Amino acid sequence: MVTEEVIANLKVVKRNGKKVEFDATKIAMAIKKGFDGINKPDDHENVEERIYSEKDVQKVFQGVIKNIEKKYKDEEKIKIEEIQDLIEHELEKKGYKDVYESFKLYRERRAQSREMFFDDKRKHKFLKTIEGLGLKSAAEDDLKRENANVDGDTAMGTMLQYGSTISKEFAKSYLMKKKFADAHDDGDIHIHDMDFMPMGTTTCTQIDLEKLFKNGFSTGHGHLRAPNDIISYAALGAIAIQSNQNDQHGGQSIPAFDYYMAPGVLKTFKKQFKQTLADLLDYTDYGKLITFNTMTKEIDKLQSIKFDISQFDKYAKDSDNIKRLFNMAYNKALKKTDRITYQAMEAFVHNLNTMHSRAGAQVPFSSVNFGTDTSPEGRMVIENYLKSVDAGLGHSETPIFPISIFKVKEGVNYNPGDPNYDLFKLSCKVSAKRLFPNFSFIDAPFNLAFYDPNDYRTEVGYMGCRTRVMANKVDPDKAITPGRGNLSFTSINLPRLGIKHGMVNGREKTDIDGFFKELEELMDLVKDQLLERFEIQCSKHVYNFPFLLGQGIWIDSDRLKKTDRLRRVLKHGTLSIGFIGLAECLKCLIGKHHGESKEAQELGLKIIGFMREKCDEYSEKYNLNFTCLATPAEGLSGRFVRIDRAIYGKIKGVTDRDYYTNSFHVPVYYPISIENKIKIEAPYHSFTNAGHISYIELDGDPSDNLDAFEKVVRIMKESGIGYGAINHPVDRDPVCGYVGVIKDVCPRCGRREGESVSIEKLTSLNCCCK
Repeated sequence: MVTEEVIANLKVVKRNGKKVEFDATKIAMAIKKGFDGINKPDDHENVEERIYSEKDVQKVFQGVIKNIEKKYKDEEKIKIEEIQDLIEHELEKKGYKDVYESFKLYRERRAQSREMFFDDKRKHKFLKTIEGLGLKSAAEDDLKRENANVDGDTAMGTMLQYGSTISKEFAKSYLMKKKFADAHDDGDIHIHDMDFMPMGTTTCTQIDLEKLFKNGFSTGHGHLRAPNDIISYAALGAIAIQSNQNDQHGGQSIPAFDYYMAPGVLKTFKKQFKQTLADLLDYTDYGKLITFNTMTKEIDKLQSIKFDISQFDKYAKDSDNIKRLFNMAYNKALKKTDRITYQAMEAFVHNLNTMHSRAGAQVPFSSVNFGTDTSPEGRMVIENYLKSVDAGLGHSETPIFPISIFKVKEGVNYNPGDPNYDLFKLSCKVSAKRLFPNFSFIDAPFNLAFYDPNDYRTEVGYMGCRTRVMANKVDPDKAITPGRGNLSFTSINLPRLGIKHGMVNGREKTDIDGFFKELEELMDLVKDQLLERFEIQCSKHVYNFPFLLGQGIWIDSDRLKKTDRLRRVLKHGTLSIGFIGLAECLKCLIGKHHGESKEAQELGLKIIGFMREKCDEYSEKYNLNFTCLATPAEGLSGRFVRIDRAIYGKIKGVTDRDYYTNSFHVPVYYPISIENKIKIEAPYHSFTNAGHISYIELDGDPSDNLDAFEKVVRIMKESGIGYGAINHPVDRDPVCGYVGVIKDVCPRCGRREGESVSIEKLTSLNCCCK
């Protein structure tokens, strides 16, 4: 056995030049850590199972020590890098290729981190960023506004931004390959929510409230019992959104709000019917003639709030007066239930605009999908929810959260005669006044392909921003909405590629082959970066996400133990590759965007179709859900254009505005009819299976012409749009005349008094004008 005494005189030179005593145990520990990095068990394995044993560690250790003894026995010193080189050599020599690669990568990242934190230029940039957080207001500083839903001027908001800034630098230095960090910093790509990478959080989830409510749940501070009336259903729904937000870096959505709340309506009705009946019987003295306990047991068996009251005639003792009393009790109970349901929906909306999460710095970014439950209870939920949105908040402000999404479906609510057609009409009326709900379309071919009329879990559910999950490459039997969401997404700067290969800056001919070659290279880069991040996420444990996974929100997570790793459940989520600025990209390539030219439209579809094909290829190769995303981040489109303008100068129609156009949208400044805009954008929805939205801007007050408003929704549906929204001037309030009272110019978004601004921009800026 080789001992330390053999090379006791050898000194180790550290990177800072300091000499220390040679310590063989430190070498052994470094080798052990290398093996431990590979030894992490897969989720299906027992925690005790290991790929390698201590014998493997000893084998490499002895080889390293023998090499040191042989090569340095006559030397007085050895550098730390030389010891690490010997470890790498021994790992490779003895066939431990995976450990060798892991150890080598660790060294590279440590070197990268030292460059990040000790390079004077980088250190200066980092310190300037920190200074900016402390000395600028959110209105002045883009960094403080990066998360649209965080108030960067508050104490907790500022604290989160300090943490965010440091976390990003840590992620770039220690967690990702240098080529990914450089591509992000250079503006080729944008790695969204990079500050949450060290925590391994996922983006968003469609929360299955039915599953959560079945046995109650815990938020970590005591267990909440299963709800027993609509007030409790709505309250716990808001708490679930708030709690889950703390375990993710994105938004929260409820995919079938009406279905989930309907049992609460029935439970409330049963309580009200029994109580009202008891009160009337006591008041009239008929109670002495009725076997009330038997009757209440029959009430408990009711499956709907709508039933034939004559089924209780058998308890009336052939008394017409008692039969009338039963009928009166039923009608009163129905009215009370309707009123209580409205109060529950009103409280739900108010709660989600006032409850805070993430250290109190923001309200949850929440969305609710509804519209297809045709049961009397579900209809009551939909109607009262819409009425509560229509009423607004305390001063009649339009509630921004939750983002309401009405699910449109032929045979359910789209045509006269459909059972929920009246609710579709009501949703149009409310949206014309309040901007919400938005509209999703189950009949769009790419949504309809997964639809089972007997299973509401197969109805598409969108996040308010546009994200969706449906297909499941990993397990087609679990191609459902609830319990799934996006894991992470990264966006590509399409205008940058257009500038580099298009007819700009003196170039006379477009290099279309070069464009697609570099686009493919960038997509491969992003794919690898998403996989790298996926490994970080999978390395976490259930206990890291006590609500999302500990309470079984994410699909199949209720099958995991607290210490299990997450690969076998996270694999059901999506890894998305997004894009910004198709319009500006096309301007560079052929001089016109897709709103101006049929040729440009054909090229635009070819580009996004190519991106979708690559995502599908990745899904096949890795057996994961790679998807193509029409990126929602308006702030990102501003970041890209600022970088590109600095590099390439001001290019007309490309870098001469403050923002690149979002995803595949036709630019808002381009004059185009509503119908043409929808028809141009609709084909892109089928390519962007990770999420999409089309916005239509209306002039004037659409409340004055509801038929025209509904016509726009119908054009969206018939054109194959998956998810759409209608914006209109928001500077008129039914009470005071303005949503936000401002003087001349809003300090945040630059809106002038009387000027309309899209809800997308107001939300992205967390603007006071909203």
